[in-house]
Amino acid sequence: MPGKVILGAQWGDEGKGKFIDIFAGKADLVVRSQGGNNAGHTVVVGEETYKLQLIPSGILYPNCVNVIGPGVVVDPRAILKEIDGLAEKGVSTEKLYIDARCHCILPWHLELDALSEKARGGDDIGTTKKGIGPTYMDKAERIGVRMHDFVGERFEEAMREACARKNKVISGVYGGELIDIQAVLDEYRGYAERLRPFVRDTSVITYDAVKSGKEVLFEGAQGTLLDLDMGTYPYVTSSHPVSGGCCIGSGVGPTAIDSVIGICKSYTTRVGKGPFPTELFDETGDYIRGAGGEFGTVTGRPRRTGWFDAVIARYAVRVNGLTDLVINKIDPLRGLPTLKVCVGYRFKGETLTEFPADFADLAHCEPIYEEFEGFSEDITACRTWDELPAAVRHYIQELERIVGCPITMLGVGPARDQVMTIK
Repeated sequence: MPGKVILGAQWGDEGKGKFIDIFAGKADLVVRSQGGNNAGHTVVVGEETYKLQLIPSGILYPNCVNVIGPGVVVDPRAILKEIDGLAEKGVSTEKLYIDARCHCILPWHLELDALSEKARGGDDIGTTKKGIGPTYMDKAERIGVRMHDFVGERFEEAMREACARKNKVISGVYGGELIDIQAVLDEYRGYAERLRPFVRDTSVITYDAVKSGKEVLFEGAQGTLLDLDMGTYPYVTSSHPVSGGCCIGSGVGPTAIDSVIGICKSYTTRVGKGPFPTELFDETGDYIRGAGGEFGTVTGRPRRTGWFDAVIARYAVRVNGLTDLVINKIDPLRGLPTLKVCVGYRFKGETLTEFPADFADLAHCEPIYEEFEGFSEDITACRTWDELPAAVRHYIQELERIVGCPITMLGVGPARDQVMTIK
């Protein structure tokens, strides 16, 4: 089967957008299967920069069908804003389809997200406050408004029921102001009308594409360590960014997939709270953050920065069944005399080489490093393996040895063409 999964192998923000864009150029269909507009994929095409949040990256290719699968939560206002933004840049969304089973992010979800974070005080999760978690909560509680409700005859009934239920929580639990349901209906009725033509049973579209031998790309959002089950709980997202989540969230079985490609940066970053063993609090960390432009696509928040963590990478290989690893953003390491790679952790007098199942232990893990020679050359114009400085080639070879997965592509700059295939 010609199905490929591309996903983040760290805490997200690995630069998946560029590589998804590259593979999308060869795909007949691109599927988003989880998350919502808390994800951000940046794609640079010539002088134009596209920041996609909900819409799959295949939208930049006129012949590609783009699917938002049933596992995605959709903010109607946000996706229409994204559609309109693409239209202003001359990008058509005629081949965009949204699954009828998608749950809708509505004003009460945004309000509850903000109120919940505020109530946590210093123990907040650090969410994007996009309403993602509360929407998935409603989904699990089986009280959510799905897209077929939103664009169908049950629009007003479903919206009134949901708002009345959530207003009790907003007012009674958090002391917040009640949502004006009539104002919401007046605004969102127009959104429903505009979205109706996009709504389909996308599992059929995806299945038919797979069965007919078309190239299908499953586009991951966030990253492995943000997975609700396999991530660093509770500092995780509310869905499943691991490879298994692609099947559930797109409505097809695992036999639709024949390769799983994980994206890593040549260093590690993290947004928000939670343990981070290789985090740098010194000038080196500031240097990498500045050189790599490590600020959130959606939030603009500065990302915490640290050395490459091979324990995390090995974990990503295992839980995703990675067939390939891509190392992105090597160029920001230019000018550092020494490059460090975490190969294990010291924890309570022991050496750990596997990522701990109790992620609270991670906060007490001390990284064990191997060190490699840095490089000073500008590599952003390199397009072949042999053009790279010897120190860069050695670094990549050592990463492959330590992680135990073939490294098949490298990213040496932000643009679409600043990539090389090495295997």
